[in-house]
Amino acid sequence: MHNLFPLFIAMITAIVLLEMLATKLRVAYPILLVLAGLIVSFIPTLPVVTIDPDVIFLIFLPPLLCEAAWSISYKEMKKWWRIIGSFAFLVVFFTALSVAVVANHYIPGFTLAMGFLLGVLFPRQMPSVPGPS
Repeated sequence: MHNLFPLFIAMITAIVLLEMLATKLRVAYPILLVLAGLIVSFIPTLPVVTIDPDVIFLIFLPPLLCEAAWSISYKEMKKWWRIIGSFAFLVVFFTALSVAVVANHYIPGFTLAMGFLLGVLFPRQMPSVPGPS
């Protein structure tokens, strides 16, 4: 753990700098974080860091969701509610449909109904996809 401490400090510094760059460029900071993570994943000399998924859901995800809730523009949301609602419905429906078809095809004994259930639950596990609370 102690040998990874400089790596964690470098990661936190990179996250802060990327957030500042995203503000300056007027883009959403998760986009830059994803791109930076993609670039970093191709560096072969970095040590492998494993994190338990429960730690992500219990420690890292709630502050991100809370920050997103505080920074939402209710005026813009009220203005675009039809488009937001229709896209939210269509994205969840087509994701559920595609997951149901793929699961039904590749997993023996997996029915379309079970695939739709899996497909509806799948977007809820992705923090970048909005869904009903």
